[in-house]
Amino acid sequence: MDGMESLPEGVLIQILASIPAVDLILVCRLVCCQWKNLVDGAALWILKCQQEGLTRAESEEDVENWQNFYFLSKKRKNLIKNPCGEEDLEHWGEIENGGDGWKIEELPGDFGKEFPSEDVHKYFVTSYEWCRKAQVIDLRAEGYWEELMDTTQPKIMVRDWYAGRSDAGCLYELCVRLLSENEDVLAEYKSETITIPEDNDASWAEISHTFSSYGPGVRFVRFEHGGQDTLFWKGWYGVRVTNSSVTHMTLLYRNTRARCQEPPPILAQEDCAKNVNESVNALQDSASPLALMFSIRQEITYKFCGCPLLGL
Repeated sequence: MDGMESLPEGVLIQILASIPAVDLILVCRLVCCQWKNLVDGAALWILKCQQEGLTRAESEEDVENWQNFYFLSKKRKNLIKNPCGEEDLEHWGEIENGGDGWKIEELPGDFGKEFPSEDVHKYFVTSYEWCRKAQVIDLRAEGYWEELMDTTQPKIMVRDWYAGRSDAGCLYELCVRLLSENEDVLAEYKSETITIPEDNDASWAEISHTFSSYGPGVRFVRFEHGGQDTLFWKGWYGVRVTNSSVTHMTLLYRNTRARCQEPPPILAQEDCAKNVNESVNALQDSASPLALMFSIRQEITYKFCGCPLLGL
């Protein structure tokens, strides 16, 4: 143990930063009090964020919990599956097929306009009676653990895009609910019924809402949207929807620099090699948990000084 205890904290943090984040939480944190404190501290996670390009210069002083920032940034993705109809109606449930039901069409469509993003190629279109569809997101299945949702309560951003045809009017609605384990409604956003007139220019419009401070217990997000045309024409002249999204936003706080540690300075290559190799030599004959941990982690290399951890 003497070898590891003699390592400068900056060197140890840089070694730990080479270990996958899940292993830091589930394994390294249990090795000893020193490692637990480092894994729970800010400096290690600041370094991991910097290594993986998860920070922006203007935001580094605004983060309250760097560990949460890291995990949420890694999970920053659209939780809605098949948002643009590339898989027909796959992943959508509670489907209400009024009139001739839902249909998927290629952009821009008849009497329509191209979508603002070139990455979107299709849309869902409604008919002459109300068409609705919903998707329920299981947050735990997506990796958002209960403590995170109950204490950190990351903001939940909801977005949807809708448009009409230039030759027909239509109606549009959006309803998003945050649900408990028993699917009780803990928070809700419901848009007004949006009317698009017949003489519209078919431009795409975005609607959005951000849930914050919604309280503990949120386990599911239920996203529902729908609409119809206002002329009751047979076919698909109703509202068009696409690129729906539900994302978690990493929590940022202003003026929290005092709560955030700066990452330790990276040592010169010769100092890194000297300190690391001395510690490794001291551990080779040891049966301590630290030695066991290092023997398991043979793939860890000291990336910052360009040399492997010799003897591992």
